[in-house]
Amino acid sequence: MILVTGATGQVGGEVVRALAGAGQPARALVRKHADLPVEQAVGDLNDPDSLAPALDGVRGVFLLPGYRDMPGLLAGMRRAGVERVVLLSSLAAVATDTDNAVSEFMIRSETAVRESGLAWTFLRPNAFMSNALRWLPQLRAGDIVEDAFGDVPIASVDPYDIAAVAVRALLDPGHEERVHLLSGPERLLPAERLAVLADVLHRDLRFRALTDEEARADMTGRMPQEYVDAFFSFYGDGTIDESLIHPTVEEVTGRPPRTFRQWALAHREAFTGS
Repeated sequence: MILVTGATGQVGGEVVRALAGAGQPARALVRKHADLPVEQAVGDLNDPDSLAPALDGVRGVFLLPGYRDMPGLLAGMRRAGVERVVLLSSLAAVATDTDNAVSEFMIRSETAVRESGLAWTFLRPNAFMSNALRWLPQLRAGDIVEDAFGDVPIASVDPYDIAAVAVRALLDPGHEERVHLLSGPERLLPAERLAVLADVLHRDLRFRALTDEEARADMTGRMPQEYVDAFFSFYGDGTIDESLIHPTVEEVTGRPPRTFRQWALAHREAFTGS
């Protein structure tokens, strides 16, 4: 049995669908029951004692980072008989400036998993292609999209591909104590991603890069200040490089990673509402 945390999220949801499609026994950890194609258990990852029913019979866990007591959470998993954990981490764990909020919780999470005594695999993906969904309110309002870091190319990755690698790491031998760097097959600027989306949606869309001052003001309205500072460190100061293209998805799954166009076509309904 595989336990999937974050089962209603972008990557966890894809892990659930991949396991269900492969006929693998899986259980989704949820705060409340949802429309998912696998067994579900209610629990709170910030309360390790609440997970006992969810962990019954579980041997592998797909785990999100950043919970309050990661060592206690993992100790409970080990006592329950869990054997391996695949952690969704990020390049923030190895940024050249690790003194920021995102790096701190990623490093803390990876350290707890390494020291847990469980077999582990870390996934460190580039930014998700699905981050383009942030543009939905602007696209509903008009044809101009404004966003930060317009001069930063990223080889973004489809959550579908992250999940495909996670499933193989959960089910197959040979992934223990390995760090999988994950990317898509092409590096694109935000304006280039928008151009692909414009073609898929048959719309005349235009991109305007926000100045740093505008970007800070916009982000401050959506997230804590320490996260704003972290993202400016990553993309403004260049303390991570998500322009690198990695062969991992194809090496692990036997097929190339999806392009941004493929992601956009698969999620066209989210942008059109039909």
